[in-house]
Amino acid sequence: MNNQLDPLAHAKDTLLDLCIRFGPKLLVAILIMTVGFFVAGWAGRAVGRGLQRFDLEPPVRQLLNRVVRVLVVALFAIMALQNLGVELLPLLAGLGVAGAGIALATQGVLSNMVAGLTIIFTKPYRVGEYIAIVGVEGQVEAITLFNTALTHADRSRIIVPNRKVVGEILHNYGKIRQTEIRVGVAYESDLPLALGVIRDLVQANPRVLKEPAPVIQVMTLADSAVQIAVKPWAAVADYSAVAGELNLSLLEELRRRGVGIPYPQMEVRLIGGGD
Repeated sequence: MNNQLDPLAHAKDTLLDLCIRFGPKLLVAILIMTVGFFVAGWAGRAVGRGLQRFDLEPPVRQLLNRVVRVLVVALFAIMALQNLGVELLPLLAGLGVAGAGIALATQGVLSNMVAGLTIIFTKPYRVGEYIAIVGVEGQVEAITLFNTALTHADRSRIIVPNRKVVGEILHNYGKIRQTEIRVGVAYESDLPLALGVIRDLVQANPRVLKEPAPVIQVMTLADSAVQIAVKPWAAVADYSAVAGELNLSLLEELRRRGVGIPYPQMEVRLIGGGD
């Protein structure tokens, strides 16, 4: 019976000895990490308040905030490990080897992160601007380290990986867009009257921006009509609506003023030909 109890008693003694030797150090390490998380949160909030005085993009502020938090937590983690008596050099070497393997396994994620840093610091576009890239377009809703979120005109959400953005041709419309409407009037129409009517209607539309000034000019002399180009500027949100409103008002007002809008037509003549 005593032989059976000896291993159990030995295990209890060993466990008690470990608790006595390492228990206080472990408790101190836990206390250090707890304090570290609180300090990291405080430091992040302090940095966030300080960065508000600078004209920085939200992704940049978010990145710097996270970097500060990570650095503070890493500093307290080193203090906790030293308190436990852990040798840091072999640990760092092991982490380096593990990091190399993780980097190979997550090449796509890392390329997205590098591209995200490039976008954040070079600022090819900002939150709120309207862009077209890699076959999609929309208003920039958010820029993170890994992707860019766009809001499409149909209110759908497009997520573009950042590695697809860097190195591609980017069309940045900014926060306003220029729409184009073409109005065809008959050759016998009073052209100055037609241009005046168009100009008045464009200026009266509340969605059309006063600056930049809208472009209204004769574009081409087509086969059956004089083509007038109407190119007003509008906010991105009003881009689709302003074209529909102007098309309707132009059609009604030009008809009311007697300005003809001819249908496409072709004159065919038969020459010669006998029985």
